[in-house]
Amino acid sequence: MKEDTHSFKRVLGRTDVLTLAFGTMIGWGWVVLSGFWIHEAGMIGSLIAFAIGAVICIFVGLTYAEMTAALPLAGGEMVYAYRAMGQGMAWLIGWAISFAYIGVAAWEGIALATAIDYILPIPKVWHLWDVAGYSVYGSWAAVGMIGALVLLLLNFFGTRPTAIFQVMATSFLFLVGLIFIFGGIAFGSTDYISFPVDNGKGIIAVLLMVPSMFVGFDVIPQSAEEMNLPLRNIAKVFIVSIVMAACWYFMIIIGISISAPPEVRDAGIVPAADAMAYCYGSGVFGNLMILGGICGIMTSWNGFIVGSTRIIFAMGRAKMLPPFFGRLHKRYKTPSGAILLVGGICVGAPLLGQNALVWFVNTSAFGSVLSYLLVAVSFLVLRKKEPELERPFKVKYGQHVAVLVILFCICFLIFYASLSETLLEWPNEWMLIGLWGLIGVFFALWSRGAYYRVTRAERELLIFGEEYSRKEFLDE
Repeated sequence: MKEDTHSFKRVLGRTDVLTLAFGTMIGWGWVVLSGFWIHEAGMIGSLIAFAIGAVICIFVGLTYAEMTAALPLAGGEMVYAYRAMGQGMAWLIGWAISFAYIGVAAWEGIALATAIDYILPIPKVWHLWDVAGYSVYGSWAAVGMIGALVLLLLNFFGTRPTAIFQVMATSFLFLVGLIFIFGGIAFGSTDYISFPVDNGKGIIAVLLMVPSMFVGFDVIPQSAEEMNLPLRNIAKVFIVSIVMAACWYFMIIIGISISAPPEVRDAGIVPAADAMAYCYGSGVFGNLMILGGICGIMTSWNGFIVGSTRIIFAMGRAKMLPPFFGRLHKRYKTPSGAILLVGGICVGAPLLGQNALVWFVNTSAFGSVLSYLLVAVSFLVLRKKEPELERPFKVKYGQHVAVLVILFCICFLIFYASLSETLLEWPNEWMLIGLWGLIGVFFALWSRGAYYRVTRAERELLIFGEEYSRKEFLDE
């Protein structure tokens, strides 16, 4: 095997991994949705919903933790599915999850332009076209495109610069959160806490949103080959990152509940910023909250670029995608082909206009829960098929935990399909899904033509390397 194809640099320490996962989970959603949570469920109901969601995500994280410690390889879900269910399912899962990650990464540029427009209105010049009733201006799109280009270059030139950026942006984001909760305690009032009429329905409404708020810890297995950590510690990072994210959301919920009265929280487009401005009596603090949200956009964006490029690289390395995607840059040891694909999509996404934010979010909504479900299934299959597989971190009562995760995921998927107001619509969202499917078929045919025939033993080595390959497959 060629070194430039398979050898990542192990440059990520514990702090890097924690900030990668935490920063990816936090994102921008809390800035605009926290007011909705309080309106629907009140402070207590929102805390209950997020506590339930955190427990569910910890169960999910436990299954990921065992799988990642046992098979610490780029590709994550695709690797586990191949081991448990074979090539066909692994390809399908890998391509579907890469779309879910890319969908989130693509809308971050649109969110960035929207956030900056709140602080400093972007002049609407250079009208390009109208998309689904929204006028796209070159000045507005350029903001998101520049942000995408910056992150593309950061990821291209090495994992270490990406990690440093993640730590710095996450630190500023956390500082803003502390200022927010301090302001609520010092200048707010418990009289602002609202109590909805029907708290039960409100808790369910918020609970359905919780998984999307915790999406991000699952990028940890994608970068497992770049971590300079004992395998057991990698597993622990999953749980710590989820607990950190839960504490963050608790802090934001309490902060917005006591910082401003309901009429302030419900009136603005960005409730958290409006509440902070009201609490401190200055719009400067509202802008500070938006800056924290922008850091959340950038950390989430960065994390999903890392996740999506690693899974595409892993598929390319396994000869499931064309050779271009399965090579690391000789100097920087980054998956340059995958970065150019994902970065190109992110750079182009703002040209679709603000409405595209909804399309990308909706088409990615099922991806996270579906991946949790499939990892839990792979967990159960491998517990039965390979009980002798070395597991540096082994979940107690693992079968019970995995069954609970499967049941949770099925329930959430049913709720999303039957109750969600963001169901996939024709033509825009289905066209995005169809286009990604066609691109996948094209790449699959290209890789088949480029490689002709790949034996099972060869693919076993390409995916797992000598250390984690199954001997019986190599002997065939």
